[in-house]
Amino acid sequence: MSFDAQITFLPVADLAASRLFYEEVLGLDVATDQGSCVIFSTGSGSYLGVCERDGASPAAGVIITLVSDDVDGWASRLGRAGLPIVGGPEHSDTYGIYHVFFRDPDGHLLEIQRFDDPDWASGS
Repeated sequence: MSFDAQITFLPVADLAASRLFYEEVLGLDVATDQGSCVIFSTGSGSYLGVCERDGASPAAGVIITLVSDDVDGWASRLGRAGLPIVGGPEHSDTYGIYHVFFRDPDGHLLEIQRFDDPDWASGS
């Protein structure tokens, strides 16, 4: 048995601001607009949803990670969009990754990372 897809939902205070951020700054495609929730495609079978909720705030310790070979390019794009970089870009010997951290309009922590091992998802 396996799953067909995966969606992570984030609560947001201002759906319009979040939609602008994820669609325009990160360039994600809208998979579906449900009115108070918008779901974006982040890759094959992977989705990120933002849902407008009263009192929305980021959950402590949660990181949304997007994987890309071009971490430096993303860091430059984020900087051009006026987003402060929270950490990096830098290499982590501990995890074997190169990554950068930033926050979305609601303060959710996001990371863009590249694995040192190109076969990282092979299960070994």
